[in-house]
Amino acid sequence: MNFDDPIERRNTGAAKWHSMKKTYGVSQDEGIPMWVADMDFKSPDAVIQAGIDLATTGMFGYHSDYTSYHQAIIDWMQTRHDWTIKPNWIFTTHGIVNAVAIALHAYTQPDDEVILFTPVYHAFDRTIKVADRRVIECILPVIEGQFKLDFDTYETQITDKTKMMILCSPHNPGGRIWTPDELRQIAAFCEKHDLILISDDIHHDLIFPGHKFTPMAVAAPDIAQRLITLTAPSKTFNVAGNHTGNAIIADPKLHAEYSKSMAALSISPNLFGIKMSEAAYLHGAEWLDALMLYLDENRKILTDGLSKISGVHVMPMEATYLTWVDFTDTGMKLNEVIDRVQNRAKVVTNHGPSFGAGGECHLRFNIGTQKARVIEAVARIQTAFADMQ
Repeated sequence: MNFDDPIERRNTGAAKWHSMKKTYGVSQDEGIPMWVADMDFKSPDAVIQAGIDLATTGMFGYHSDYTSYHQAIIDWMQTRHDWTIKPNWIFTTHGIVNAVAIALHAYTQPDDEVILFTPVYHAFDRTIKVADRRVIECILPVIEGQFKLDFDTYETQITDKTKMMILCSPHNPGGRIWTPDELRQIAAFCEKHDLILISDDIHHDLIFPGHKFTPMAVAAPDIAQRLITLTAPSKTFNVAGNHTGNAIIADPKLHAEYSKSMAALSISPNLFGIKMSEAAYLHGAEWLDALMLYLDENRKILTDGLSKISGVHVMPMEATYLTWVDFTDTGMKLNEVIDRVQNRAKVVTNHGPSFGAGGECHLRFNIGTQKARVIEAVARIQTAFADMQ
């Protein structure tokens, strides 16, 4: 469980390394990739062993017994999040974006509108639009350095075509944990406007010390008749390549509609994903607790280092390993910021506008990597902004 151990991911096909040159013009020999949202750590030993055990059987045929897998999810949600779920509520999807796509087809029609609280994870916008639905960008104002909700403005954006809301909880890229009261306000808004609510809780295990996450289903249990909760072990245990996620739906009507869409697409679980996810939920708690302490150190290094640059503001992180950094007060345009960070410092990040309205002159940094790499990235960026310190 030594997160400082360097893991060589260059020339392995890893997206954050392999695609860096093509996407940003920075070679994997020079660049520090802090963009794609996976981590540069090995998964827990139990997860690795589960993959080895399955591989050594030499048997990879069809599988139908998911009892222990479902029970592992149930126990995890109860223990970590005080959330009681039942096995027949759980669908296994090919990751969370796939789960969102299924929900769009299950509950909306072409030209229907879907609310996103922006800036937010860019795959939502893309998935909605390629499904011929429309995005309503409800901008999150920044108040005292953190994202807040502005329902007075959101009320003016609703139309009779608005059918769904997708909530990112905890928020990506803001690292914000919505309070139980805020979750209830969101639930009331969905009730008022008869909206299906998709709560993407994929980062719900990545909670920094001193903070607590509450699932929407726990904060607002009365919203079950319109709630689909999405979870996955992928971010938590660094197994995103397994493309295994959960759609958890308590309401029988919503459940039946989601089941029909899954059947129409002939979606079934990946065997390696099932076995490794089960092992993660059964045996990964100690590893996760150690990970969050390590990431908290990385958070402090990045925050302290970038805050020394005049005009740079790092949004306080409560969750995730994704840091939202505002360069607006440097007086620079985004292209100049990118030139300094990406072209001079060779630190590759996600550009703020890709997260939608409210992302202007921001960058998102992934701190899920070795501490030495975070220190090096900060030093490079400070050098690139040496005239502003």
